[in-house]
Amino acid sequence: MKILGIILIVLGIIMLIWTGFSFTKKEKVVDVGPLEVNADKEHHVNWPPYVGVILLGGGIIALLASPKNAA
Repeated sequence: MKILGIILIVLGIIMLIWTGFSFTKKEKVVDVGPLEVNADKEHHVNWPPYVGVILLGGGIIALLASPKNAA
């Protein structure tokens, strides 16, 4: 339970600091016989900050709920 709590806390902090990321993907625009035209298209992945807060809170609860004498 402690390991899960620590992982959730770290993920929550990371998601609060970085609220998203972007990446570039090569996509086919035109494909007519031997002629092929490609374009780079940028995609954005964003998440709301409250997701990080929920993960952080869940990690803290998991740490507090874990048994004290467990190693």
